[in-house]
Amino acid sequence: MPKIFKLLFLSFFLTGLVSCGSSRAKVITTKSEEKRSRDYSNKEKPSRSYTDKEIAEVKPVNKKVYNIISTAKSFEGTRYKYGGTTKRGMDCSGLLYTAFLEEDIAIPRTSRAMSLEGERLYLKQVGPGDLLFFETNKNKKVINHVGLVVEIESDNIYFIHSSTSRGVIISSLSEPFWNETFVMARRIL
Repeated sequence: MPKIFKLLFLSFFLTGLVSCGSSRAKVITTKSEEKRSRDYSNKEKPSRSYTDKEIAEVKPVNKKVYNIISTAKSFEGTRYKYGGTTKRGMDCSGLLYTAFLEEDIAIPRTSRAMSLEGERLYLKQVGPGDLLFFETNKNKKVINHVGLVVEIESDNIYFIHSSTSRGVIISSLSEPFWNETFVMARRIL
């Protein structure tokens, strides 16, 4: 096989391993700070898109948080693009990196690095502007996906993120795929 084809294959393979929200895995979750292990199928169940009418208007205490959420929501419908940070395409960490940067808050560029920032929270402490982290790769038990909480309604947590299959959407943590792959929540602001 020519060298160029080997390099192309290797780059596609590595991209698949680190992309946001690519597949289900045997996952360790920390919902109540209790760890448990489960097996899941390899197919990601599609997230439902939630409209602004279905989600009450966000009223965070902090104006910066409100602006970050508004910026992230302005990208809703943007297609997924690994490494992207613009309306032409973005990945999950690129969405949050861009939204926080609009408020002059520099956060790491990858979901794994973001998961080391700020204060770790119990789910009952989560509010708008907090980050949710997931392990969705069946081959590795590492954080590879992140979402931004946009609203909490009747114990249901809604978050915006960029999924590989549907781009930037708002999903609910109560959806089986996201609930089962959830690892932790953190607060940066």
